[in-house]
Amino acid sequence: MRIDDPVLVALCVVVVLAATVGLACLWDRWRVLGRAALVSVIVLAMAATCAVQLNQLTTTYPTWNALFGTASQSEDLPAPPAPRPGGGRLLTVTVPGKASGLTMPMAVYLPAVYDTAAGAKRRYPVIEAFHGYPGSPGTWIEKMDVLSRLDQEMASGRMAPTVVLFPYLTPRHFLDTECTNLVGSAQSETFLTTDVPAYASAHLRIRTDRAAWGAIGFSAGGFCAMNLSLRHPDRYAAAASLSGNAGPGIRVGDGSENTTNNVVWRLRHLPQPPVSWYVVWSVDDRASRDGSREIVRSVRAPLAVTPVELRHGGHNHAFWRRVQGPAFDWLSARLARDIPDTGPRAPYPSASPPAPWPSSLRPRPGEPGAGPPPSAAPAGRGAAPSARRPSGPPRAGRPPGG
Repeated sequence: MRIDDPVLVALCVVVVLAATVGLACLWDRWRVLGRAALVSVIVLAMAATCAVQLNQLTTTYPTWNALFGTASQSEDLPAPPAPRPGGGRLLTVTVPGKASGLTMPMAVYLPAVYDTAAGAKRRYPVIEAFHGYPGSPGTWIEKMDVLSRLDQEMASGRMAPTVVLFPYLTPRHFLDTECTNLVGSAQSETFLTTDVPAYASAHLRIRTDRAAWGAIGFSAGGFCAMNLSLRHPDRYAAAASLSGNAGPGIRVGDGSENTTNNVVWRLRHLPQPPVSWYVVWSVDDRASRDGSREIVRSVRAPLAVTPVELRHGGHNHAFWRRVQGPAFDWLSARLARDIPDTGPRAPYPSASPPAPWPSSLRPRPGEPGAGPPPSAAPAGRGAAPSARRPSGPPRAGRPPGG
């Protein structure tokens, strides 16, 4: 039985109820020590129930080995599901971090057409899907049932055949990187924007041009999708944020959490690149709501945003499960489609050096963010945000599971 199995929660509840009934029935028969022991059992069982339920919601520990620190990341990924008639295929691969120094597993969704005779002669667009914190790629697969959703969207024609990558964002459970390069620690940004694309281009039939690459994420992963598309507009043409954060909510080590790794700061102080965003949030998720609205207000052309605000939903997997379909459809509509595979795949472009900041905005030595700035795209003026149906936001803070 896995630690995140709902049966374990039910078992803990049964123990609490049984111990409570036993205490009521045996109160007059047992002496003080017996009563105290049974009360202790009830308290411990209630604490265990709460802990197991919280873990199920946040997916902090997918397995018992993860709880005790003996698991590899590949153990946290769910086993590939049984083949679904007419559905896509899930692979688990290991991505060597030649640029980042990180080597981590990644789940890969291949559309149903990928393995057909006709599909074998084509190269497909790509979406990188980022999970929240705490979490893992398994959150997408198990909590959000993303494989069935992708099958449905592609079968209906609402989404073009697309390869979807589910990488890990951090090498350790309790190291929150927010997809940034932490000073003196994990270089997650480099892993996600250089190592993952390089591996995918070498092993999968995909398009390598930025017009065919997008990103999507929920909660902290939504921040990742927006922030990385700002920092690497040569990598991503579009990004979707489901309840995404406006800032990383961590210390990067160079002060850039307040400047170049902060979505609102970049929108206000640096040229905005020609990328498209889908930003969805719910009104009752206050942090996401406020951050998302601030982001939408700060967008100017050539960046374009489609804001979606829903009245109810909160900050949880049920909400993201509900809004992921329209988000994937929106992304697909803005990415280039599959093309004939006419020859060897071109290698994915290597990491480009960051562009210089405008001189008026370059921080002085010692000021926050004085480290190397991220790449910036040509400036432009505002694309007016278009109002659409509601859905998930960026947030300044992060509750468990985001």
